[in-house]
Amino acid sequence: QVQLVESGGGLVQAGGSLTLSCTGSGSIFKANVMGWYRQGPGKERELVASIGSGGNRYVVPSVRARFTIPRDNVKDTLYLQMNDLKSEDTAIYYCNRRPPRQEYWGQGTQVTVSS
Repeated sequence: QVQLVESGGGLVQAGGSLTLSCTGSGSIFKANVMGWYRQGPGKERELVASIGSGGNRYVVPSVRARFTIPRDNVKDTLYLQMNDLKSEDTAIYYCNRRPPRQEYWGQGTQVTVSS
């Protein structure tokens, strides 16, 4: 089963920074819009940010001033740079295409922000 692998999560104090990474087979990435999603405790999974293969980016307004979403098309790697983290950013973070495909969901990476 083809999956994406997320990494880089951890425990961080409020105001801190983390960079998440997502890798997978090139067929998932190439010429496709890729996105980061998150699921907080007791919440639905939601889109955080996305980026097209040409670099067009979308970041949801609630994190737009703090998160960026670079991608490396050579390495088939997606990143999520998170700054000034807040307790409400605590969630499991996943990557997938946008729109997501069920068969590509990985295990995610846990981000916990302590206040």
